[in-house]
Amino acid sequence: MSSTHEQTLALTLTPPALAKVKEYLAAERVPAETGGLRVGVLPGGCSGFKYEMSIEEAPQADDAVLELGGVRVFVDGFSAPYLNGVEVDYVSTMQSSGFAFSNPNATGGCGCGTSFTV
Repeated sequence: MSSTHEQTLALTLTPPALAKVKEYLAAERVPAETGGLRVGVLPGGCSGFKYEMSIEEAPQADDAVLELGGVRVFVDGFSAPYLNGVEVDYVSTMQSSGFAFSNPNATGGCGCGTSFTV
C-alpha cells in the first residue's frame, strides 16, 4: 500500500530509534508484513503542535507508508508536511530516555521537547 505522500516525505529514524521501535513491535506481536510505527502530528501541546507515535496493526487507506531500516512507518496526510525532513532519535541518559524529534520545519518549541511551532 502506498500513497502520493511517499514520494515527497523524507523522514529518518536513527539506528537507536529503529532498534527501540523493533523492540516495541516485537513486544506488541505486530506482524512485520502489515504492522508498523505510526508517526504523526496533532494540534495541541504548549507550542501549537505535538508529536504522536504508536504501534499499529496496519496503515490507514490514505497513509504514506515508508520502509525505514526494516520498519514500516505510517504517516497520515495531515502530518506529512510537518514531518518532512524530521529525524527521530532515541536518547537515553541517566535522568530520562525517550524519542527525540529534530524538526527543520519548526520555528519554535518548548522546554519539554514534545511540542513545536511552525
